[in-house]
Amino acid sequence: MSQHAWETVVQAFPQILGKGLTMTIPLTLISFAIAMVIAVVVAMVQFAKIPVLTAICRFYIWVIRGTPLLVQLYVIFFGLPSIGINVDAFPAAVLVFSINEGAYGAETIRGALESVPAGQLEAGRCVGLSYLQIMWHIILPQAFRTAFPTLGNELISMVKDTSLAANITVTEMFFQTQRIAGRTYETMALYLEVAVIYLLFSTVLSLLQKAGEKRLAAYGRQL
Repeated sequence: MSQHAWETVVQAFPQILGKGLTMTIPLTLISFAIAMVIAVVVAMVQFAKIPVLTAICRFYIWVIRGTPLLVQLYVIFFGLPSIGINVDAFPAAVLVFSINEGAYGAETIRGALESVPAGQLEAGRCVGLSYLQIMWHIILPQAFRTAFPTLGNELISMVKDTSLAANITVTEMFFQTQRIAGRTYETMALYLEVAVIYLLFSTVLSLLQKAGEKRLAAYGRQL
């Protein structure tokens, strides 16, 4: 790279990383936390096979998993104002990422719930626990251990997917990189730099995921 490119990369690093720490990571964590609430509720409804609600949940999953995330962002941020509903960029991104990840997470958790032996549910009923108590204390903890690796992968994917929020003017780190690239014309160097930062974030999350899997495996052996 040229001297100008190196200087641009060095000067841009704290700006891009700063947006990653103050915008990309919070956007990811907030969206993922809300998504997990949605996922657990939708998965439990399907697991319980509540007729009308199950149909609604299946329709929600079908629509969200069958349409691109970028299109969903555009519908919320650019489409809703046409019917008089205005949503700021960051809340719009949180809403879309939460709903999108909630659909995928719901299927992951549903599969994990169905992998728990049916006898666990019957055992809970035998000792007088209510359905919600059985789910909370017996079924969900076992299902969570099964679903944890997949959910960890989905969290890592969400970190990278947040770059799409730049399309609706959320000033996360990819949007910041585009700004700097437009000003300096060092596109190759800057886009490689932001790719490395995404890789760094993903690597840290992968290490945390592995540590969490080991802790859960050790906890499972103690039970």
